[in-house]
Amino acid sequence: MANPSDINDRVALVTGGSRGIGRAIAVALADAGAVVAVNYRSRADAAEQVVAEIRERGGTATAFAGDVSIPDQARDLIDRVRAALGPIGVLVNNAGIGPVVELDDLTEDIFDETLRTNLTSAFVCTQAVLADMRAAGWGRIVNLSSAAARGPGVVGVHYNASKAGLEGLTRGYAARLARDGITVNAVAPGPVDTDMAEPLKRSGVADRIPVGRMGTADEIAAAVHAVVTNGFISGQTISVNGGTLYA
Repeated sequence: MANPSDINDRVALVTGGSRGIGRAIAVALADAGAVVAVNYRSRADAAEQVVAEIRERGGTATAFAGDVSIPDQARDLIDRVRAALGPIGVLVNNAGIGPVVELDDLTEDIFDETLRTNLTSAFVCTQAVLADMRAAGWGRIVNLSSAAARGPGVVGVHYNASKAGLEGLTRGYAARLARDGITVNAVAPGPVDTDMAEPLKRSGVADRIPVGRMGTADEIAAAVHAVVTNGFISGQTISVNGGTLYA
């Protein structure tokens, strides 16, 4: 009987996998033996660098273009990954945006774009992989949330709403898919030292984190790896925030 925690040779799709946290997750899953699809929207060179790094480490990876905030592109991405690599067993919904917008400057367009990218994309991609996972009787879905889902955050209410919705989506799917052998969890980082976090770094946020520093992308990737390789964790949000918030 196969080890239910083994992801060796499983196909893993990481959306937004060309940089930052997504890059670290793609590398960590490849190191664990997964065949990784590195999704990117516009940074083809960066995605190919991630693929090259994985291959240099002895892993297997391929880059796939696609804007998952557009449902037709998200579904097409899933179809192309399946055709090239095989049925998808691990889905990491990491693609996201976080434009820093003050309350009085927030528009409906910014709000809608943030929810499409951070929340709707996770729904569309999840729906698209369920047939593969149900057929296999095994699946792992991880949604990248944020400390902003449960705290005030510094990006804006549009970001709070998108990440809080993602955690609700996580619990709803987890409750309905457990009997199919599919676990669904969220990982909620606090401030992480990536290029997307430049506004946070300039604000001095590290001084307000109990551990005295921002997190690293590798630390978030380790949490994703932990839930992907544990079949008894489902419906949970794993907070990785340096002690900033307590679940």
